Amino acid sequence: MNRLELPRPDDWHLHLRDGAALADLVPHTARQFGRAIVMPNLRPPITSVAMALAYRERILAAVPEGAVFEPLMTLYLTPATTVADIEAAAASPNVYGVKLYPAGATTNADSGVHELDDVVLAAMAAHGVPLLVHGERIDPKVDVFDREAVFVRETLSPVVDRHPALRIVLEHVSTAEAVDWVRSAPTTVAATITAHHLLYDRNAMFEGGVRPHMYCLPVLKRAKHREALVAAATSGDPKFFLGTDSAPHERTTKETSCGCAGVFTAHAAIELYAEAFDRAGAIERLGDFASRFGPRFYGLPVARETIVLEREAWSVPESYPLAGGKLVPLRAGETVAWRLRATHGA
Repeated sequence: MNRLELPRPDDWHLHLRDGAALADLVPHTARQFGRAIVMPNLRPPITSVAMALAYRERILAAVPEGAVFEPLMTLYLTPATTVADIEAAAASPNVYGVKLYPAGATTNADSGVHELDDVVLAAMAAHGVPLLVHGERIDPKVDVFDREAVFVRETLSPVVDRHPALRIVLEHVSTAEAVDWVRSAPTTVAATITAHHLLYDRNAMFEGGVRPHMYCLPVLKRAKHREALVAAATSGDPKFFLGTDSAPHERTTKETSCGCAGVFTAHAAIELYAEAFDRAGAIERLGDFASRFGPRFYGLPVARETIVLEREAWSVPESYPLAGGKLVPLRAGETVAWRLRATHGA
């Protein structure tokens, strides 16, 4: 198959940053995705509906003329989050979830929680507000490659037992253990998978030296875990759907003695997913994973617009602009095997 038409996809896990960066970042996503769940880990974090709506307006102002793109907003779960905050989120037509960052887990996660408040979780379950989870156990005794498996076993599984009605998305799932847990969990539990976790294992971080632009959290794992992710993404199981976790950082904040975590994929996200599915011999299943399963979980309609992908190699620029600096994308200076050729209206 050299040509594929599918409903316009959505990105169910995206970082857009704020300020001047929005004008450089939003067009990448709006080129290919109709909607995106936008992460709230700004400084200060997005902790209220009012803050989320103001951020939404700033994002919409950066959408290119003629493009149609809807940001789906989230709140940041902090120790100060209240039941009233959850009720306000449930009442807003523009807020679609609350994000759990274990304190210190990743970029701007210092406002996250050390312990989960069951009263707040019960309110989320009662009001149908999904919990979007960065699933890593942050403990110096836990190896960085084991953080996800330990978090799922010791934290997330008990949450599901205590709150069986709570809708949960385990974002950027990265291990075979987490895949197995999601499969065995109730239908209230789903997971997103990134393109970079489908295409690469941890060896990619050390090819010819340390590769800072391949460093993300959760980190890339062994090949067996990548294979489990590919099997899950291409299985047709509606619990698994697209979430890029595209995470932009200016070049100098990656290429430094203590570089930021994050891989930028928004420049070629759907093309990279197409490449991963094609390699697995499952390109015909990309439409479900990218365009149908996410809306089903969030209770939204599948896009009436369509996009067309063609098998055609193209070269990725060495960098893109980012608020006056440079942003190094995945595959910088290399090629991607598929190209987005067209978007058709309903």
